[in-house]
Formats: sequence, C-alpha cells, structure tokens
Amino acid sequence: MELYIIRHAQSQNNALADPSTRTCDPGLTGLGHRQAESLARHLANGRAHEPIRNGEFPPLPDDPAAPDHRGITRLYCSAMWRALYTAGPVGRALGLTPQVWVDIHEEGGIWLDHGGELGILGYPGITRSELLSAFPDYAVPDTITEAGWWRGGHETWPECQARAARIAAELRHEAASDARIAVISHGGFISALLAALLKTPVDDDIFYHHNNTGISLLRFRPNGEVRVRYLNRVEHLAPELRT
Repeated sequence: MELYIIRHAQSQNNALADPSTRTCDPGLTGLGHRQAESLARHLANGRAHEPIRNGEFPPLPDDPAAPDHRGITRLYCSAMWRALYTAGPVGRALGLTPQVWVDIHEEGGIWLDHGGELGILGYPGITRSELLSAFPDYAVPDTITEAGWWRGGHETWPECQARAARIAAELRHEAASDARIAVISHGGFISALLAALLKTPVDDDIFYHHNNTGISLLRFRPNGEVRVRYLNRVEHLAPELRT
C-alpha cells in the first residue's frame, strides 16, 4: 500500500496577521485555491513519486492529455472546509470521488476561544445539506447530519494522538493491499498520524511540519514494514505559492 499524506491548501486562518480574529472553520484564500490546483496537476502527471535515479522523474506519456497519476485509487479528505476545497481539484484531476473521512480532522475539532466568561466553545461544523450543496459529487458518511459532525468542545492533544493511533491502525490493516491512498488532512493531525504510523515516541518537542499542500509518501509492506519515501514535498508549488 502507498499512502500520500497531504496538508490542505492555505486557509483564511493561515493568512491572518492577528490569530485572535480566526474563524472556527475557514475556507481557502485565493492563493490557497491556486495551491490546490497546482497540487492536482502534480498528482495527475505522476510527479508525486520520487525520482527513479539521479534526481530524474519517470517520463510522462507521449500524449500530454493522457492521465498518468500512477494509480492513486482512493482520495480522502476531512469534513473541514479547507480540506474539502483542496480535495475538489485533486478529485477532478485524478478522476476520483473525494470521500469525506470525519476522523482525519484537525487537532482540537471545531472551536473558538472567546476569552472571558465564554472561554472555549465548540461548534458543529458543516451540515450535510451544506456539504452536498457545495460538493455534490463527494461521498459523505451518514455521521454528518443536519446537526453537523463535531460534538465536542476543544479536543486535547492527547485525545488527538489517540485518534491518530486509531486511524494509523486502520491504515495498517491495508498494508498488504495494492491500494494507493491520498489523504488530505491538517498540520497538527498529520504530525500525530505520522508519529503513530512510524511508531516514534510520543514527544511534544517533535513535530512533523507540513507546508500548505505539502506531500509525504509512505510505502507499507505486507510484513508491516513502513518505508518513508519523502516528507513535506512542495516542489509542485512555485516559490511564490509556498506557505
């Protein structure tokens, strides 16, 4: 099994000069939409794979219009707007239906810290009708209802790590398959997921940083061995698009 772990494109919160003005579930900036399109083109032309030798990539097909995405078979994204918007161009480029996977959401869930007496409040997130209206071609689980999908307040970091361990176990069950899976998720959760997949010690001083639309590729062998082919690759982005 091959696993492409991808951070979403630049969100409106990512671009804020004042974090106190953040929203609980932001969309993408204009630059973020451009990043998502660049990511989609990159995955569609096969450049997501590492060079075969001496820094050279495999040749592209003679027909520039021919798809050559090296067989990515499944595309997942979280139920947060920034991941949903990032998955759209990728799904179209790969000819895949984005599947919404609620449990790969960002650390913390949907929340805002209002300070004072209100403090931290949780919010329900996107509703089923909102999601299907904005993304009618996506596969949406039954757990997303008109009440949204987030039921908590603020998820703690240990709770996020435990969730990442559960997702890592699910992915490891497919180690012997020939699936090639792309997962569009979030910076904090991706770091926790990589730690769980690589069985590294739980250490708050270690963080696997990903730029917006940064890609990491892991290959799983049937015996459970995991090979890290690369981390946080951003060569698909022009310098002015890297955030």
